[in-house]
Amino acid sequence: MVTSRSTAAARPEGAVLRRRGPVLERAILEATLDQLSSVGWSGLTMEGVAVGAQTGKAAVYRRWPSKEDLVADALQAGLPTLDEAPDTGRVRQDLYELCLRVRDVMYSKPGFALRAVLHECDAESAERFHGLIETGVVEPSKRLFRDVLRRGITRGEVRYDAIDDLVLDVIPAMMMYRSKVCGSEWPDGEIADVIDRIMVPLVRASAVTGPAATR
Repeated sequence: MVTSRSTAAARPEGAVLRRRGPVLERAILEATLDQLSSVGWSGLTMEGVAVGAQTGKAAVYRRWPSKEDLVADALQAGLPTLDEAPDTGRVRQDLYELCLRVRDVMYSKPGFALRAVLHECDAESAERFHGLIETGVVEPSKRLFRDVLRRGITRGEVRYDAIDDLVLDVIPAMMMYRSKVCGSEWPDGEIADVIDRIMVPLVRASAVTGPAATR
């Protein structure tokens, strides 16, 4: 098996792709996400990223002096955005479709990379990524769940005091726990169960009863 080290050593300097500026930087960031997804935080090396980006190791170090700097920029550049909450006219369906979107982010290449960082790096290294996780994943998700519940309150489906931090944490916490501890990949049916058995009863307005409350 040819290792990253031997591959890098075997490649003549003239064989390195001659790219510069944003094109080269995008290739390096993409190679970083590839490395995180395949070998994780512990296995990622600057040399391996250089090989994946088909550039020299010096080109990586000139832009990012440390592994932490490189990974932070790769995650920030690669994480998909959650722009708007779905608006189907029913809180149950809005919550369900929003969960599908969050799941897609979790299982995207940057999502896998982010989880590799969270699961593997030590507390000191993880501190570098707390702000990124908060602003790039946690806050956007909670904002969209809040939007869904506010519309539900306006329509009379959701109790007026349902929006608080504990309620907004339920779905993200469930998704992270079952993904990390139980190995769940969150199939559609499991998401539907969480919405129907936990979230809808938790936020439902007392005046709304019967099948209409969950569909």
